[in-house]
Amino acid sequence: MKPLFFVVALPLFASGCATTLPPDVIASGDLATSQVGVRPIRYTSPVSGYTHRVPVDPKPWRNQNDVQAPEGDAS
Repeated sequence: MKPLFFVVALPLFASGCATTLPPDVIASGDLATSQVGVRPIRYTSPVSGYTHRVPVDPKPWRNQNDVQAPEGDAS
């Protein structure tokens, strides 16, 4: 057989043999009657934080670099 088959099949076979343990904490079946404080759901618009921006021309890159360069780096 082709070696590629074993490269693909062996990890799949090994993962099928792996054991999965249940989580340590399992929720009880009495969740409907529990008194848990939950904030009410409030509608927020998906565009509430939108700010309109228009395209602008690029600024000269050399001036931008000079402004952001460290003080001791004079080339």
